[in-house]
Amino acid sequence: MRKLPKQERARRTIAAIFEATAQIVDSEGAEALSTNKVARRAGVSIGTLYQYFPTKEAIVVAMIAQERLRVMAELQSMLISAVQASRDPQSILRDRIRALLSALGTGSHLNRAMVRLAWHMDHHEQVAQAQREGTEHLAIALAAWKGPALRAPTPAMLFVATRAVIGVIRSASLENSPLLGSPELEDELVRMVWRLVSVD
Repeated sequence: MRKLPKQERARRTIAAIFEATAQIVDSEGAEALSTNKVARRAGVSIGTLYQYFPTKEAIVVAMIAQERLRVMAELQSMLISAVQASRDPQSILRDRIRALLSALGTGSHLNRAMVRLAWHMDHHEQVAQAQREGTEHLAIALAAWKGPALRAPTPAMLFVATRAVIGVIRSASLENSPLLGSPELEDELVRMVWRLVSVD
């Protein structure tokens, strides 16, 4: 991103650019995306758009980064609330997987076409950062849950659990699988991770 959004007007402009991008991808497909179309739909000049984003790819990358931060903040807030309420670890795990499926698969905040485009671009640094953050969050969750039914977290366990979940969601999104948003996919992911983290 070329110009940081320090003022309210700048924040509104970036929000309009993001919304316009998502609308174009949703209604016309990723191949129709261009900076000129985005600027027109957002109601800004092409010069204004270029002050913030040099290319259409830069817009999508910034949208991915913003969504990643939102999801991680939401997961952290969920974990704090759940631990304070002494909730059952398996139900907390289900809530976290449901949130990841919604954000990275079905696209409740970014529409599904936009999520698929983000995965299709395969922006490695953003994906790697999401995986690192997912690993840290799982480690924190396991430490907070503590109990005889749970294994002590190891680097290998955390690596496998986070990569498996994100990998399944990525594949389902890229394939536009009808399983996205289904209870069956959620159940299988919960079952898989629970088997990894629980004592045999």
